[in-house]
Amino acid sequence: MNDRPRIALFDFACCEGCQLQIVNLGDELLSLLTVVNMVEWREAMSEQSEDYDIAIVEGSITRKQDAEHLRTIRSRAKTLIALGACATMGGVNRLKNHFPIIEVQRMVYADAANMPHLATAPVQALDEVVKVDYKIEGCPIDGQELTTLIRSLLIGKTPQVPNHPVCVECKLRENRCRYEYGEICLGPLTRAGCNAWCPSNGFWCFGCRGLLDDANVEAAEQVMQQYGKSADELREKLMLFNTKRGLDNG
Repeated sequence: MNDRPRIALFDFACCEGCQLQIVNLGDELLSLLTVVNMVEWREAMSEQSEDYDIAIVEGSITRKQDAEHLRTIRSRAKTLIALGACATMGGVNRLKNHFPIIEVQRMVYADAANMPHLATAPVQALDEVVKVDYKIEGCPIDGQELTTLIRSLLIGKTPQVPNHPVCVECKLRENRCRYEYGEICLGPLTRAGCNAWCPSNGFWCFGCRGLLDDANVEAAEQVMQQYGKSADELREKLMLFNTKRGLDNG
């Protein structure tokens, strides 16, 4: 067991839904645990460790002490994986960056807003604090995508990261375009890899896997014009998950 790669899983500001996706893997998780040694995972075990090869981190950074803890994790890990939209982009938590921090604290905590233990800061994704080696996008993640990444690392194979839009997966699944339903869908701009889960189940794409590296904004604008939608409507949808891409300040 000692020669197996040691993996530790940590969480910061999040709902821990991505970790739940890992637990839900069932037999696939049990299979993975035959080739790795899980040394820390608060949601599933009580043991803790300062010795690990791979750190998997869920959640966004919202406090100074969180950033310091993340730097410590990074210093101990050979590989750091950001898990889910909160870790890769700041997630829904990042919406608070549109408001003065003290206003956010008062909205949530009312008269207790100034108490020291409730201090908070603008939300940051992990890669705004430390170097991130790999990202598993989504809200929540696809657990199988994480296990595939880990298995690739174990055999020295470079993980394949999708860089085409969700629209490609929609077409493969023969879905009717959500724009045909009068909705605004972020599929044309959003990184694939989810097998078009939301559009295939009656919803538009929310953009939780982040924007493509070279998103075709011109093509997206053409789609908006074709269906009588405005750029402002598109921008409003993008704010939910993609404020990290230059939208924090409006």
